[in-house]
Amino acid sequence: MRPRIDWMTQGDERIMEFLYEKEIVASPSVIAANIDYTGEYISRRCRTLTDAELLQRVDASNYRLTALGESFITGEATADEIEFDG
Repeated sequence: MRPRIDWMTQGDERIMEFLYEKEIVASPSVIAANIDYTGEYISRRCRTLTDAELLQRVDASNYRLTALGESFITGEATADEIEFDG
């Protein structure tokens, strides 16, 4: 079971689930088109998830899930491991 993270949104989980399930590197616009959120919203959330070390920016416009992000999605990470002050 995944830990409850106060600052995290349902969209954040959907972003990470998409990257985990597809095992791809993707841009916010590609992610948005596949999970029914706006590109602008996904772009903001990807930056937040990157700051929290759950995503990694691989170039100017693409992201991938980090090992910590994978641990969160699989329920192996604890809330204490996912610290972010926003």
